Amino acid sequence: MASVNPALPPGATERTLITPEGVDLKLKLATAGQRAGAFLIDFILLVLILTAFTVALVSAGLGTVGSGSLAGLEIVAVIWLLGFFLLRNFYFIAFEIGRRSATLGKRMVGLRVVARDGGRLTADAVIARNLMREIEIFLPLSFMAGGEGVDGWIALIGFAWAGIFLFFPLFNRDRLRVGDIVAGTWVVHAPRRKLEIDLAGGHGGEAGDFAFTDEQLDAYGEYELQTLENVLRAGNAETEANVAATIRGKIGWEWRGEEEDRAFLSAYYAALSARLERRMLFGKRRRDKFDTGDGGGSA
Repeated sequence: MASVNPALPPGATERTLITPEGVDLKLKLATAGQRAGAFLIDFILLVLILTAFTVALVSAGLGTVGSGSLAGLEIVAVIWLLGFFLLRNFYFIAFEIGRRSATLGKRMVGLRVVARDGGRLTADAVIARNLMREIEIFLPLSFMAGGEGVDGWIALIGFAWAGIFLFFPLFNRDRLRVGDIVAGTWVVHAPRRKLEIDLAGGHGGEAGDFAFTDEQLDAYGEYELQTLENVLRAGNAETEANVAATIRGKIGWEWRGEEEDRAFLSAYYAALSARLERRMLFGKRRRDKFDTGDGGGSA
C-alpha cells in the first residue's frame, strides 16, 4: 500500500510507495505544470494527426468546392469528430497500457502513470482514468464550442464545468484529477536517468559479469520488471541495496562482496527483459511472478 511521509510539509510532492514485494519506492509526484505540459503536447500531436487525415480526405475528393461540396464538408466534419473521439481514447489508453505507462507527451516531460496501491497498473485502471477525461475535459469543451443550437447559458455551464475539473488537482495534496481518484492512480515524475547506458553495458562493463539461468529469470514477470525499472530510475542507493538483497534471496544468487548492487540490478533487468520478450514471441506472456503463463515459471 502507499503512504504519505508525515515528516514532509503539506506542499511536498515526495511520496513513499510500498510495493507488494516490500520495496520502498520514493516517488515524486508530477506537478500541475508538468501534467499540463504533457497533455498539451499530446493534444497537439492528436490535432496534427487529424489535420493530416483531413487533408488526405480532401485530397481524395471529399469537401472540395463544386458540385456536392456542402455534403462533402459535412462528411469531413462527421469523420473528423468521430475520428477525434476514437483517436484520443485509443491514443491515451494504448500508450498507458504499454510497458512505459506513459503517452508520448508524458515521456517527453518525464512522467508516467503508476498504481497508488503499489500493485501492477491494470488495463481496467487505465481505461477508467482515460474515459473520465471525456467527462472532465472534452464534454464541457463541446458545450463551450456552442454552435447555433446552444445558447450562452449552456456554454457558460460548460466553461464552469471545465474550470472545476481543470483546477481540481490544485486542491488535493496528491495532484489527482478525478480520473486518478476513480482509477486509483498517480502520475509521477520519472526521468530516464541514463538507464539505457547502464543496460547497454556502460556501467563499467560489469553487466557482462553476470549470467542468469532461465529458472532464475522466471522468478519474476512484467510487473516486477517495471518495479525494478522504477528503482533504477530513482537512483536511491538504499532502495537499490534492499531490492538487490531481495532478488538475490529469491533466485538463490550467490552474492560476491565486490559486486555493486546497481550493476547487479541493471544486469538482471536486462536479462529479465530479454527473457520476457523471448517468451512473448511464443505467445507466453507473464504479467507478474504469480502468473505461470503458458510456459510456467516459479511463483
